[in-house]
Amino acid sequence: MFSRVRTTAALLLATGLLAGCAASAPDAAPGLDATADVVSTVSKDESVAALLPPEVRQSGVLTFGSSVGGTPPNAFYLPDNRTIVGLDIDIADAVGRVLGVRIDRQEAAFETILPALRSGKFQVGTGNFGVTEERKQTIDFVTYIDDGQGFAVRQDSDLAPVTDLVQLCGRIIGTGSGTTFEATLNANVHRCAETGRPPYQIQVYSEQSALYSALHQGRIDVLMSTINGLRHATRLQPNLRFLNEFRRLDVGFALPKGSPLCPALQAAVNKLIADGTYQRILRKWGTEPSAIPSSQINPPEHS
Repeated sequence: MFSRVRTTAALLLATGLLAGCAASAPDAAPGLDATADVVSTVSKDESVAALLPPEVRQSGVLTFGSSVGGTPPNAFYLPDNRTIVGLDIDIADAVGRVLGVRIDRQEAAFETILPALRSGKFQVGTGNFGVTEERKQTIDFVTYIDDGQGFAVRQDSDLAPVTDLVQLCGRIIGTGSGTTFEATLNANVHRCAETGRPPYQIQVYSEQSALYSALHQGRIDVLMSTINGLRHATRLQPNLRFLNEFRRLDVGFALPKGSPLCPALQAAVNKLIADGTYQRILRKWGTEPSAIPSSQINPPEHS
């Protein structure tokens, strides 16, 4: 069963009604088919399933807290407002098939998922969670893709590719609530004063639709978000352009610290990499440059 808690703004993004978004192709960039089936042929691997804790093998269910309704290609609704698709969805569903369990996907706001894992509400969290040393203090990660931090601007922006955050001093930056982007910006804002420049302002949004609206309407100068999400969105939305990658981060399934599920999830991802399913999923979403050679548990944060 899928628990659905959506907002008007999230629906607007998913259905392509966001100002400046191409309504004829809300679900995928040109050439991509969001409904292509790339996971139904995946079958249970008994040796991998044996790594699951006994109680999970008995119940046959894993409870996922998932951030849905954001920017493609991660997890979003098709225009029917019922069907969820995306890279995170395909990866999780394929992992579930390898493990022989049903994914009970429950929608939750991005910023609430990690606390909910710690409280025991969910067993696994998905939402393009980047692996950081700070998060690893309380959360375990099983990696499945390499994404990271990037910037997008309006076509008429004079901003050069950002290689140092001091280039943003005096600008207004929009980003998502509870993200690595917000943390990175907050940790570096003091550097503006140290170089004698006015600080940049950080505008935080809970919903991607509001974030892109702010950029279109000039209420923010630059948007900081995921590399894959920004590339996808700027292909679809006129008058926006992807500025540059800033920093790469491993992305993984998030789990409560010490979760016994980690080895099973890691083995399942590696099975998908070995049999070619993983590559088909990434090809479907146009994210092949984000492929990882193998899944890791709590790898070091990218320098």
